[in-house]
Amino acid sequence: MPAEYYMTPDELRRLQLQQQELIAEVDRICKKHGIRYQMVGGTMLGAIRHKGYIPWDDDADIGFLREEYEKFRAVCKTELDPEKYYMQDLRDVPGYRWGYGKLRRKGTAFVRLHQEQMPYGMGVSIDLMPFDSVPDGALARRWHHFKCYAYRKFFWSHIGKDTAKHAWERAIYTLMDLVPMATLVRHFSAFIESGRGKKTQLVRILTFPTPKGIDGYERRWYEDLALYPFESMTLPGAADYDGYLTVKYGDYMTLPPENKRKVHPISRLQLFDEPISSDERSVQDGKEI
Repeated sequence: MPAEYYMTPDELRRLQLQQQELIAEVDRICKKHGIRYQMVGGTMLGAIRHKGYIPWDDDADIGFLREEYEKFRAVCKTELDPEKYYMQDLRDVPGYRWGYGKLRRKGTAFVRLHQEQMPYGMGVSIDLMPFDSVPDGALARRWHHFKCYAYRKFFWSHIGKDTAKHAWERAIYTLMDLVPMATLVRHFSAFIESGRGKKTQLVRILTFPTPKGIDGYERRWYEDLALYPFESMTLPGAADYDGYLTVKYGDYMTLPPENKRKVHPISRLQLFDEPISSDERSVQDGKEI
């Protein structure tokens, strides 16, 4: 089993600075092509509460309504410098299993614990979150919510079959992992297309959990935007940030206790222009980065 490693504060800060380079690249491309995007999740919370990163946060979240995401995905094929960056989406990258995209930096590695076997590059990244329409009817919303849950579990099964806490969970994930990835991608792509062009009240990331009892987020939070300071940049986010952050986090201005501050264990770390971490703090898995 790979060694579990948590970054030092200095490493975390250097990681955040390298992620800012990726955010700046998203901003450059979107401004050039007239694509609307916004900070979401912990990045939006960080902008409001800290004017930058949440101090312990090791990722960054950029959101797009689906049509804007597809524009961004298309232009990345010609806009990204292939010597520096690459974008991942499950429809483009074999073996990539997440229902949202990532923009990654070449020449780096940031490998989450238990994901060492995944067959795609795992450089330092930021998350690119597409928000899809949620049906307006109550019954349709419940069915849509279940399908989102099911796809998320099928995509996770390749990891869950080895890491789930209980034997019965590992057994179920093992059976789910027998479904060919190509089949999952084909059906998930049809699920995406079923919501395209529908101007519903709510939107959500199809394979990312929503808060308990919430089927989605107000579309207006992704249409009505304002600019906010984030580190050394100025980035767009929901004009009604209070409404959005309250639904997502509750009392968002109160810092959580230290034992509730989420950090991700990793097994490999290589920041740009730095040597790969020593054996005492990482695992050399031999995969390309």
